[in-house]
Order: sequence, then C-alpha cells, then structure tokens
Amino acid sequence: MKEELGGKLMEKEIKDMKNKGMDHGFKDLDQSVDEVLALIRKGTDQLVGEDDLRKKLIKGEPLIVKLGLDPTAPDIHLGHTVVLRKMKLLQDLGHQIVIIIGDFTGKIGDPSGRSKTRVQLSDEEVRHNAATYFEQVFRVLDKTKTDIRYNSEWLSKLSLEDTLSMAASVTVARMLERDDFKTRFESETPIGIHEFMYPLLQARDSVALKADIEVGGSDQTFNLLMGRTLQKQFGQSPQAVITLPLLEGIDGVQKMSKSLGNYIGVSEEPRVMFEKVMRIPDELIVRYFELVTDETPKGIADVRSRLESGANPRDEKLVLARVITRLYWSKEEAEEAEKFFLDTFSKGILPTDVTTLSIKQWDEVGILSAVKGETGQSTSELRRMLSQSGIQVNGEKVSSLRDCQMGDILKVGKKRFFKLS
Repeated sequence: MKEELGGKLMEKEIKDMKNKGMDHGFKDLDQSVDEVLALIRKGTDQLVGEDDLRKKLIKGEPLIVKLGLDPTAPDIHLGHTVVLRKMKLLQDLGHQIVIIIGDFTGKIGDPSGRSKTRVQLSDEEVRHNAATYFEQVFRVLDKTKTDIRYNSEWLSKLSLEDTLSMAASVTVARMLERDDFKTRFESETPIGIHEFMYPLLQARDSVALKADIEVGGSDQTFNLLMGRTLQKQFGQSPQAVITLPLLEGIDGVQKMSKSLGNYIGVSEEPRVMFEKVMRIPDELIVRYFELVTDETPKGIADVRSRLESGANPRDEKLVLARVITRLYWSKEEAEEAEKFFLDTFSKGILPTDVTTLSIKQWDEVGILSAVKGETGQSTSELRRMLSQSGIQVNGEKVSSLRDCQMGDILKVGKKRFFKLS
C-alpha cells in the first residue's frame, strides 16, 4: 500500500472516473461528479460557488482554470506548490489551465498581507522573475497543456472610462473589510489609491479569460472573490473560487518562507529535499500528504488512521519524503536520496559526498567562520555546540577544532555534514 502513495492512486482514480463517463458529459453520473468534487475539496480552505461548479462539471466541457502570479520573487518552494498541485489535479481532469503573469499588476504589487506599500517592480525585474517562475512551475504542471498569458495584454489597453467604471463597482467600505487595509487605515499607515485598484485589476483578469475557476492561497481570498463580483457586473457566470491554506515550514510554526529558512525548495538536490522532509514535526505528516502530494482523500485517511493506531511516525515520514522527492526527481535519484539518509542519519555511516568547506585559516576561528557561512549560525552558537558535544569530527565528539585537518568530516548538530578542504 505504502509504495502506491503519492500519485499512483490519484492517477488510477482519475482514470476510473473517466472510464465511468467523465469524457461523455457526466450524464447520469452524479457519483462521478461527487468524486471529482471530493478531489477538488481535498485540503481546501474554501470552495465558493460549488453549486454552479457542479452544473458546469455535469456539462462535461473543459473549464478555464485561472492562477494569477505576480513575479515578485523568483524562487518556488513547497509552500507555493500547494496551489500548483491543485492546478495539476484540474489539469489531469481535462480542464484548461491558464497562468496569468501579472506583469501589469506586478508593477503595483499585491497589498495582501502587507503592512506597508510594496516597492514597485521594473519591467526588467518582472521579466527575469517570470522566466525563473516558468522553469520551476513546469516541474509541477504539464507545459504542453498550460497557457501562459500576461495581463498587460488587456489591462494596458483600459481607458480611464473603463477604469472608473470598474472602480464604481466596489465601495471604500468594502475595501476596508480587508484586514491588511483595515489595520493600515486604523494605524494611519498610508494606503495608496493604486493599491485599492489591485484587487479590481486582478478581477479584470477573470473577466478577460471568462474564467470558470480561480485557485489561490487563503491570503488571496478577497482578490479572488472580487473576480466573482466583477464577472457578475459584466454579465458572466461567476467563477468558482478555491482557496488553499498556507503551508507551515519545517519548523512547524511559521508559514514556509525562504527568508525564515524553514523552506523546502522544489529545485533543491534530492538528498537535501529528502532530509528536510524528514525534519518536519510528526503532527504535520498528514497535512503535508494532503497539501503537497497527489494522494487521494482515501489514501490520506489511511495515513491518519495508521498514525492514530500507533504506527511509528518515522515510517510514515519516510514514505512522505520518498513521495515528495519522487515528485521532483527521478525514481533512481529519490531512492539514492533515501539510502543516503538512512546510511547517514540512521546507521551512523559517515558520508563522503558532502558540502566541501574551503578553509582559509586553519585554526578554530577560521573553521568556525567557514561553518558559520554555510549554516547561518552565529559564532557564539557554534561555540556553545562545541562545548555541549554538538559538533563531531570524523564521528568523534570534540570540544575543540584546533586539530582538524584537510579531509576531515565535520558533523554540526544532528544533520549537517561538511568536508574540510
């Protein structure tokens, strides 16, 4: 059973649903529609407009599924893939995925979750970040079945009359319902008029596409619902809105973020990815299965049941690490990463293929400086680890690094290894 986790069951379930008639309009196939909706609801915070979505699914026609991305930062981690994996599910179900690159809105900057006005991006920054996005997004989505659009295509052509018409569709009071705007208003922190326009412009993307579904993080709820408002104003059927929770990082506390160092990057090496997954708290095992893998609702229920029945969380976490690594790397690379982890962290075998530290000054100060550069830990923290036997040289606990030589293997903490060079 465990070997099937992480996508194979999802693929089989989708295939079974298609065999039961999904490709023929769902006529007299309420059960199939219910199964699809169950997959869509998996891991979601909200599914707004489910009744209308059900009617569209019954017609059996491919739906337009929208995801808006403002390329404010170029790196993608597992937290971003919570939304992307939902898009991949809808893509596998035969719907048309459209990614909107916010080259126009990106110059404004999404105010969601911001305590102050964002710095506006230049055209060059938008193009650079978008190119990096593509490379990483297509590690999840099928490139050949994904449309890429830039919202400057229609937003740059809006007249002042068009803009004023959009602005008239929503009140200032409605805008101030947003927690971030409300907080800034009450604290007398400036809010630019252009920031009020951001949700409307993002909503105009939905109008331009005639989107049937829009997917986004829970922090985007206001923007996505605005799409429904504007579509109604334009006489369109309002899109269903799927919002997904923000994923906690490997610290288990704060949301996954590169700046906090608690992230798992989709482009990280297999060994690093596998080891980082093994670091997540036990209580997040089911949540990670639910949000960042393709496991079915039944498969997730099985994982939860085993854990509640006393299964060793480490065994379930090994499966999770295997599944996640396999999503982004080959089967052979994932297997090698698992072997490396088990040999290094379970059997105590010292690794030979590890990060090499170039030591410029062969004394304790120089070595600690090199380690500090790689781990981000302070010198005082590293010295405290030394005094508490938290640093080993060639498998032996030491209280000093004065006798280290070229080629020695340093183990810092429980899971960081370095070769001195």
